[in-house]
Amino acid sequence: MIGVRRQTAKYVLCDYVMSNIAWLLFNIVRFYMPVVASGYVELDSFLLSPNVLLGQLFMPLIMMAVYYLSGYYNVVFFKSRLQELFVTLGSVGVNTLILFFTALINDILPFRADNYELILILFSLQFLSIYPLRLLITADATHKIHHRIWYFNTLVVGCGKQAAKLTKELNERTYSLGYNIVGYIDIEEGSYVKDLPYKVYKKQDLADTCKRLNVKYIMVAVDDNTQIHLNSVINILYPLGLPIKMQSTLFHNLIGRVRLSNIYGQPMVDVSSCAISEGGRNMKRLVDIIVSFIVLILISPLIAIFAVLIKMDSKGPVFFSQERIGYRRKPFNIYKLRTMYTNAESDGVPRLSSADDTRITPLGRFMRKYRIDELPQFWNILKGDMSLVGPRPEREFYIKKIMEQAPYYALMYQIRPGLTSWGMVKYGYAQNVEEMIQRLQYDMIYLENMSMLVDLKIMIYTIRTVILGRGL
Repeated sequence: MIGVRRQTAKYVLCDYVMSNIAWLLFNIVRFYMPVVASGYVELDSFLLSPNVLLGQLFMPLIMMAVYYLSGYYNVVFFKSRLQELFVTLGSVGVNTLILFFTALINDILPFRADNYELILILFSLQFLSIYPLRLLITADATHKIHHRIWYFNTLVVGCGKQAAKLTKELNERTYSLGYNIVGYIDIEEGSYVKDLPYKVYKKQDLADTCKRLNVKYIMVAVDDNTQIHLNSVINILYPLGLPIKMQSTLFHNLIGRVRLSNIYGQPMVDVSSCAISEGGRNMKRLVDIIVSFIVLILISPLIAIFAVLIKMDSKGPVFFSQERIGYRRKPFNIYKLRTMYTNAESDGVPRLSSADDTRITPLGRFMRKYRIDELPQFWNILKGDMSLVGPRPEREFYIKKIMEQAPYYALMYQIRPGLTSWGMVKYGYAQNVEEMIQRLQYDMIYLENMSMLVDLKIMIYTIRTVILGRGL
C-alpha cells in the first residue's frame, strides 16, 4: 500500500525537475537560433547571464503553478490515460503562452513564421520533458494496483446480499481495481448474511473504524429492505472526507446528475465529487481567494459605516454569527451584519424570516433588501468555509426536515456552500421547508452544470438583484 502524499510527491518532483530541464534546453536552442539575437558569443556566458538565471529560477515555478491549477495533482491514483494526455497538453499549452508573452516578449521576431517556430519549440520541449515521466509513473501505479501490490482499504456500508455480491465480484477479478475490503458496516442491527469473509462493525462506530483500519474508500451496497436506513448513514459518511461509491439504484432519480464509475459490471455512483473537473475546482477556489481578499479591503469602510448605524438603530452586537452545515457536512459559523433585534429566537426554536417579520429592525430591512448584511461572509469565503457561488448553507434543524422529504439533499455536501446560488437567483429566500425543497431543485441543476462560466452568470444575476433591491 502506498500513501497519496508519496505518490503526489513523485509527480511534483518529476514535473519540477523536468520543467527546469525543459527551460534550460529551450534557452540553449534559443541561443543557437540564427533569428534570435542573444547578444552573447559564448553559450556559457549566455546561460549565466542575470536574466537567464532569473528565468531559470522563476519560469519552472510558473509552470508548476499552472500544473497545480490544472488539477493534475488532485487525484494521483486511478488516472485515465486519455485524460492525463489532454490535461498535460492543455497545461503545457497555457504555460507556453504565459512564458512567451512574459519572458520572451523581447524575442518577438519580424517574421511571423519565426515566432511560431519559437512557440512550437517551447511547447514541444515542455511536453516531451513532462509527459513521458508522468506516463511512466501512472503506468507503474496501474500495474501495481492491478497485480494487488498496491491496494486501498475499503469499507462496505451494508452487510446483506448486495454487499456479499460486491465482495465476490471484486475479489474474483483477474486484475484488481485496488479496493481491498476490510469490513462491513451494519446499518440495520443483525440484518447481515452469514459467512461474510470480513468482520461486521456497528454503524455508530463508523468514524473510529475508518480511522483504525486506515480506510481510504467507502462503498455503499445495501439491500432493498435496508435502504430506508440509509439516510441516517449519509449524514455520517460525508464528514469522514473519504471518496464514497454508492449503488446507482439508491439514487436512480439523480442518476444523470452525478458522476458514474463502473466496477466490474456493478454500476456505482460517485457521490463524493460533483460534475466539475479538478482543474475547475482549483480555479474556483483560487477565484474565491482573490475576489474575497480584494472585496474585503474595498468594503471595509462600508462595513464600518453600517457598524455605527447598527449601534444607533438598536441595542446589540454589530455582527451576528450562526452555525451552519457546510462542505463534507462540517459545521462552521457564518457571519452577517445583525438585521434583527437581539434574542430573536429567545424560545430556542429556529424560525425562518419573512418579508413582514417583526423581528427585523428598520435598518435591517434596508440591509436585507440590498443584501448588505451578507458582506461579512466574504471572510467565510477567504477562510474556505464558503465559496462565491454554491448552495446556501442551512442549519442542522432545517436540514433534518429537508432530508425527511428530499434525502438527495446530502449531495449538497459535495461542494462548499455559497454566498449566492442558482437557487437564490431563480427562487430567492425560502420562508418554509417546502420552499427550501423547491429551491433545492435549482441547486441540483447547478451541481450537474458547475463551471466557471456558470458561476460568472450567477454572479452577474446576483449583482443585478442587489442593485435592484430585490434581496427580500
